[in-house]
Amino acid sequence: MATEGGGKEMNEIKTQFTTREGLYKLLPHSEYSRPNRVPFNSQGSNPVRVSFVNLNDQSGNGDRLCFNVGRELYFYIYKGVRKAADLSKPIDKRIYKGTQPTCHDFNHLTATAESVSLLVGFSAGQVQLIDPIKKETSKLFNEERLIDKSRVTCVKWVPGSESLFLVAHSSGNMYLYNVEHTCGTTAPHYQLLKQGESFAVHTCKSKSTRNPLLKWTVGEGALNEFAFSPDGKFLACVSQDGFLRVFNFDSVELHGTMKSYFGGLLCVCWSPDGKYIVTGGEDDLVTVWSFVDCRVIARGHGHKSWVSVVAFDPYTTSVEESDPMEFSGSDEDFQDLLHFGRDRANSTQSRLSKRNSTDSRPVSVTYRFGSVGQDTQLCLWDLTEDILFPHQPLSRARTHTNVMNATSPPAGSNGNSVSTPGNSVPPPLPRSNSLPHSAVSNAGSKSSVMDGAIASGVSKFATLSLHDRKERHHEKDHKRNHSMGHISSKSSDKLNLVTKTKTDPAKTLGTPLCPRMEDVPLLEPLICKKIAHERLTVLIFLEDCIVTACQEGFICTWGRPGKVGVLSSPNQASSPGGTVV
Repeated sequence: MATEGGGKEMNEIKTQFTTREGLYKLLPHSEYSRPNRVPFNSQGSNPVRVSFVNLNDQSGNGDRLCFNVGRELYFYIYKGVRKAADLSKPIDKRIYKGTQPTCHDFNHLTATAESVSLLVGFSAGQVQLIDPIKKETSKLFNEERLIDKSRVTCVKWVPGSESLFLVAHSSGNMYLYNVEHTCGTTAPHYQLLKQGESFAVHTCKSKSTRNPLLKWTVGEGALNEFAFSPDGKFLACVSQDGFLRVFNFDSVELHGTMKSYFGGLLCVCWSPDGKYIVTGGEDDLVTVWSFVDCRVIARGHGHKSWVSVVAFDPYTTSVEESDPMEFSGSDEDFQDLLHFGRDRANSTQSRLSKRNSTDSRPVSVTYRFGSVGQDTQLCLWDLTEDILFPHQPLSRARTHTNVMNATSPPAGSNGNSVSTPGNSVPPPLPRSNSLPHSAVSNAGSKSSVMDGAIASGVSKFATLSLHDRKERHHEKDHKRNHSMGHISSKSSDKLNLVTKTKTDPAKTLGTPLCPRMEDVPLLEPLICKKIAHERLTVLIFLEDCIVTACQEGFICTWGRPGKVGVLSSPNQASSPGGTVV
């Protein structure tokens, strides 16, 4: 549960872990890889990525997954926790020469049992549109590399659109394409549409409409990843220059920015209701940024190397009546308490509706997110209300923070209270693990901030304005709000050392763009487990499982508590699991 100490234990690869909601188990028979199951020699190759789509067919087995390993691309039926993977029969397999697939994305809007649109980005800059069910290759974009010669880092369909997609490159440019248009036989000429701080957007200047429709130049260095907000109106981009930049996509306006503690930012994701953004990168931290307040509200330290993926878990949201219960005792005692609590919390919806009522016992909401990194570890984190909405009287605790942190106390000492301005308890409490979100209850309602921003500037670009998207978040809620774990004293000391010695050439450290370590709450992971031999490159939360993948080309399925079927017999769950564990 908490980070475990000890040499041998730390190096063991875990096949299960426990959180408040119960036991997660690795399902060795639900592992996907190349048909021969041979570990891929990953030196110098692009990260393994995984994309899912549900074909909405009547069989109840509509999930499909696509993944790239080296020069190869595979498309399988994904059976999840229900049945063992059959690797001998990929629906489609492609091997590329001279270039490697780097990323891919399904169009969920147009997917049917007979046809699916899959975009694939490549290391040489091209983007291919394929249908792995019909086994067709319909189009190749940037074929002559006249638009951009650099590696494709991220490709995504524009939410709510059947034809628009966005492509980011390691050149720092992003391009908006329409699948119906051609790319032209000469290099495109551009005309400035909008310019702002560290970004510029150009339209393609030509007699007939051609791709790209737009060219975005964002920051300096590679644009590593982007993510659309749940309502599709905003776009969060993270770059090698260490900046998160959030844009209003339709009006092409910059909404806000944030700077990493140091190094590039590698990954980004939105909370299910669009109120928070989490980033990860080369500072080994996860950073939580408030979309509404445009500021860093917490950082999380648990990884020992670069963070490669961050993702929210929309299915694990805990709802707790705010009568905080002190608890001290063994884990077994706590598990018993949990079962009792879970029985009481079966009607999450009604409790969420209390969130905005005048009830004397308000309901608090906790969000779960996860991260995986090059240290081969999976971390799970919570966002809780003590961090998101610190009470006024607690501001005094923050004044003690700097003094305590300056002395670099060992973990577990009073100095750790530094990171929990949200806790109303005296210093000896551990750092808080969670950042809550009162806004989950409002998922589906649109923020006035968003609507106001979009109103300006949409007319300039009306041809690309997007349809209203339906909210698709059916959040399944589990009761959990207890935070756990201490960072080992070594990592704690190291972190404090970094705080004191780091100087930022851009002079952003200590400003709202990049607050000092002691100025924002520091989260600890609920769990931090080594789950692979090679660096981790995928983390996806599905309803009944969590999917991870490592650079050796193994895609692992972790059954959620209570969701594991016939595959979860004890001998299988605890077996070494072949090549992965």
